[in-house]
Amino acid sequence: MSEGPSNRAPAPAGFGFRQRSAGDAVETWDVTLDGVGFDRHRHETYGIGVTLSGVQRFYYRGGHHAGLVGQWHILHPGELHDGMPGDTHGIAYRIFYVDPAAIRAAGGLTALPFVRDPIARPDRLPLPGAATVARWSAAGDELQEVEVVEALARVLVTASGGPAPTGPKRVDLPAVLRVSQALRDEPQADWSAARLEGLSGLSRWELARQFSAALGTSPSRYRSASRVRAARRLLADGWSLADAAATAGFSDQAHLTRVFRETHGVTPGRWRDAQRVAG
Repeated sequence: MSEGPSNRAPAPAGFGFRQRSAGDAVETWDVTLDGVGFDRHRHETYGIGVTLSGVQRFYYRGGHHAGLVGQWHILHPGELHDGMPGDTHGIAYRIFYVDPAAIRAAGGLTALPFVRDPIARPDRLPLPGAATVARWSAAGDELQEVEVVEALARVLVTASGGPAPTGPKRVDLPAVLRVSQALRDEPQADWSAARLEGLSGLSRWELARQFSAALGTSPSRYRSASRVRAARRLLADGWSLADAAATAGFSDQAHLTRVFRETHGVTPGRWRDAQRVAG
């Protein structure tokens, strides 16, 4: 994958690195730079990141560029670049190093999309929002990795000026419904992408496209919604937040709270208390 920093050695002063996920198709890193920067270098992957704070300045393809908070940068594989704060306040960004082969497979592409302008602005492109970026940080989650790569493949195709991504030519509805039923019946199970490939008979990328076309969401988000439904039932039966989270398949109570708030607009604790009042 990328030539990203190792999380085994202590980071030099001014550098901060945190690996959020490390899969075969995408690695996710949170990076902070304060008074320091990266020398010019290349990655064998796409480098697709969003600036979270500060001004990010970098050299790329013969020019100097600046990314502001909420803007994305898109670096093509093999292109020379550097990176540093644009002022004295330092920067923070989240970056996804994505395998080009996965981009081709996820987008059903015959050629890699090339984006000329490395600064992508939310007012010009359908970029993932802050809540989505915050959610894309689960370590070792293959279903979420598929969702991330598919979404970034759509961004790359659109930003490159290529034809708008289209849905699958056909949908194997029985295969999609087998997967949705399994995710609904056993949301707490370890549903790896490989396991769902075996259940559906489709590649993980084709399953993601067909699932979205048929049900309007990704397998990853469908699984999250199924876990929330399971947790709601447990909370209604008087389970504690921590026990409901673990039994429904969440990594911990904080994970349940974050996903519950995303889907319901309130915390699970407030939802539980409101149910008690209503009863």
